[in-house]
Amino acid sequence: MEDKNNQTDTTPKVTGIGGIFFFTENPKETREWYAQNLGLDVNDWGSTFESRNFNNPEVIDSLQWSPFKKDDAYFSPSKKEFMINYRVQNIEGLVAKLKQNGVTVLDDIASYDYGKFVHIMDAEGNKIELWEP
Repeated sequence: MEDKNNQTDTTPKVTGIGGIFFFTENPKETREWYAQNLGLDVNDWGSTFESRNFNNPEVIDSLQWSPFKKDDAYFSPSKKEFMINYRVQNIEGLVAKLKQNGVTVLDDIASYDYGKFVHIMDAEGNKIELWEP
């Protein structure tokens, strides 16, 4: 991410929404309903929305929309019916800051070809997924 002085900003922070995940009784039927009625291009995981980064137009950002089977363990330990994935920068620095602030960090940072992930709990018991692309 670039700042106004054209230098790389490494501040540990959220930079956008990376995904919206929610429970449904039947994920397949839900995906099909959204495809048929709202025109979403769906696959087995849901739908991916792409857009240009406003501050860095050559960068393509994505947002994942995914219905999950009700009570899927992926949302645990949260009892909520949704989970938000936030796109972040400097995930290691952010996790260190969160731990200093007493925030519950549920797992270690996991690295994949498409980014780094970690899960935390907010003050209301919502599980949050942090993703550094």
